[in-house]
Amino acid sequence: MSELTVDFQNVFEGSGVPAESLFQTWAQAAWLAPDSSEVTIRIVGIDESQALNHQYRGKDKPTNVLSFPFEAPAGITMPLAGDLVICAPVVEDEAREQHKEPATHWAHMVVHGMLHLQGYDHIDDEDAEAMEALEIRLLAQLGFSNPYTAEETVKDS
Repeated sequence: MSELTVDFQNVFEGSGVPAESLFQTWAQAAWLAPDSSEVTIRIVGIDESQALNHQYRGKDKPTNVLSFPFEAPAGITMPLAGDLVICAPVVEDEAREQHKEPATHWAHMVVHGMLHLQGYDHIDDEDAEAMEALEIRLLAQLGFSNPYTAEETVKDS
């Protein structure tokens, strides 16, 4: 297995963000490339997510995860996969709305984003099915249920 270095940046001023070690585990599990690399995972609030989503995707609203693959200039080889920007409030809201354990949804967002960094996409149905099947398999290896079913329910505590 190739090694993945995770640069973890939590700039979200709130609670509920899983431990950095979990992000390391989830990202490594989703790194399928044969070469070692590095990824930055940045946890942000609504404002930064919305600004980036507007600037890079033309959508003026926050989103759960944004993936920014690193594209080296011609002739330059650098072991950088890219950046993931994950919006904590959106992930927490989605987990609640989808009746999922927060950690389950956080893991899904990391796996989903890591696959985007490796060129997977879900623009057409065929690509979406392949990407979702891979997400389901990787999350199962991490001990999580299928993120595309409503099986995972929020526990009352």
